[in-house]
Amino acid sequence: MSDEQRTPASAEPGGAASGGPEHRDPERQGPEPEVIRFFGTTWLHHDGGYGLRRAGVAVGSLALAAAGAVVLRFAFQGLEIADVGPFVGVLVVAGFAICSALAFRRTWDGFVRRPDPAAESAARSAQGLMFIGFIGSLLAYFCRSLVEAPGEKRCRAEYAAARERHERRRSSRTGNPAARKSGPRKRR
Repeated sequence: MSDEQRTPASAEPGGAASGGPEHRDPERQGPEPEVIRFFGTTWLHHDGGYGLRRAGVAVGSLALAAAGAVVLRFAFQGLEIADVGPFVGVLVVAGFAICSALAFRRTWDGFVRRPDPAAESAARSAQGLMFIGFIGSLLAYFCRSLVEAPGEKRCRAEYAAARERHERRRSSRTGNPAARKSGPRKRR
């Protein structure tokens, strides 16, 4: 695709939708909206099949969670066949339930606020927990996509704040800076 054919709404890497500076529309200035997984920048104006994408994410995440539950059921049946005892069975079910609840909460919090960069090492240590509790993460995607695109509220607030900062900077630079009156200067 040539540069003349590329539109501001294109979602190609380096295109205007992903915020690539080399392909920005000269007419449009200011901050670019963040690209959200599965939605691109359609969350901003709810266009480009936004409703269908939300429905697809909801159905897909629920189907994957159900498939994951079936796989876990087969694993639990394997433990029953191995006759490991009720204590191990209770530990496995409790472990998956706790990990799923923690993964749900961690994923949900990621939709509301950005993770603290200082806590990045804790996030790396929690990757195993998120892997074990994948059903919780998928259910968080399902629940959030019933209301909005997962992470839309956070991205919308950040985008509005960035637009406001941009407008403030832009309005403070209007006019001729040489014509501004400055206060009395102190002599040294």
